[in-house]
Amino acid sequence: MTTTGSSAERGAPRGGGRRGASRTPSDFAALTRRIEQAGLMRRRPVYYAVRLSALAVLFIAGWAAFVLIGDSWWQMAVAVYLAAVFGQVALAAHDLAHRQVFRTRGPSEAAGRIVGNLGIGMGYGWWQDKHTRHHANPNHEDLDPDVAPDLLVWSHDQAERASGPARIIGGWQAVLFYPLLTLEGLNLHVQSVRSLLRPRLRLRWLEAALLAAHFALYLGALFTVLSPGKALLFLAVHQGLFGVYLGSVFAPNHKGMPTLTGGDKPDFLRKQVLTSRNVTGGVFTDLALGGLNYQIEHHLFPSMPSPHLRRARPIVRAYCAEIGLSYHETGFVRSHVEALTHMHRAGAPLRRPGRTSEAAAPGGR
Repeated sequence: MTTTGSSAERGAPRGGGRRGASRTPSDFAALTRRIEQAGLMRRRPVYYAVRLSALAVLFIAGWAAFVLIGDSWWQMAVAVYLAAVFGQVALAAHDLAHRQVFRTRGPSEAAGRIVGNLGIGMGYGWWQDKHTRHHANPNHEDLDPDVAPDLLVWSHDQAERASGPARIIGGWQAVLFYPLLTLEGLNLHVQSVRSLLRPRLRLRWLEAALLAAHFALYLGALFTVLSPGKALLFLAVHQGLFGVYLGSVFAPNHKGMPTLTGGDKPDFLRKQVLTSRNVTGGVFTDLALGGLNYQIEHHLFPSMPSPHLRRARPIVRAYCAEIGLSYHETGFVRSHVEALTHMHRAGAPLRRPGRTSEAAAPGGR
């Protein structure tokens, strides 16, 4: 683990984050100049043409193998393979949503809906809106939808106020986290369909048509080629591992890092750096995590093409050291340990003896 920065100062985000003494708006502008001088904001059309083409080949190859193998238990191996491919397609949709591939909105959204809605059954409009709000206020307990206490809790305050499923699960969420991730693929589909009921969703009839086409083709293929039992098992293996893959990519990025509340108002640079964690590793880590292991750099420059994030890391890290700003990075396994440790601590109030009965009693919260 590498952490640079000065000692914590008053008003730092909860969770142990540290702020540098300098808090001038020009800090981010100075860093941006260095990044632009290094040419790291330039588009990478050849890279993305190769990457998207390779994904298309892998996607088609997986379904071709599915049809050729037929009604066999070997299809469970295909389910594992397609879970990994779906995860990579989701990462490509992420890059499209951030306009890393195309500079303008039109082509980005068109490609994003094909890749997301039609390809993997993920509502592009819903996910883009949710992810945009996350980027604007990462780890903010009131504003970041990724730390809303709907099922899990991310701080003692959330645990104290927890209700519904979060009250039941929150106390043991660290133990239940990975089993719950097997439902993340299903949750992604459910939330995508639910978003179609919102009148403000742009082009929702197009999104609905593409989602309907995905589910019809996906379920039609499963129950046409496979017997009902094998089809259901394939569905469980494929969607379960898809959810675990996505969760393993996104969970280390912010979980266990400082959280913000309404009273915390750091500037943009500090808000993004202090709430994010980088995951170190080699080429395989970069490929498996889609470049999101450089989460600090991605949050500072979300439209930066993902292959440039590795080159941006030493520039951002050195700049943070210059201004005394904490910069946190650790290995993949350690990042998950830190996230799970934080989740266990956050749920502590829900493990107090009599906590559930206290809440149920008259006058209980």
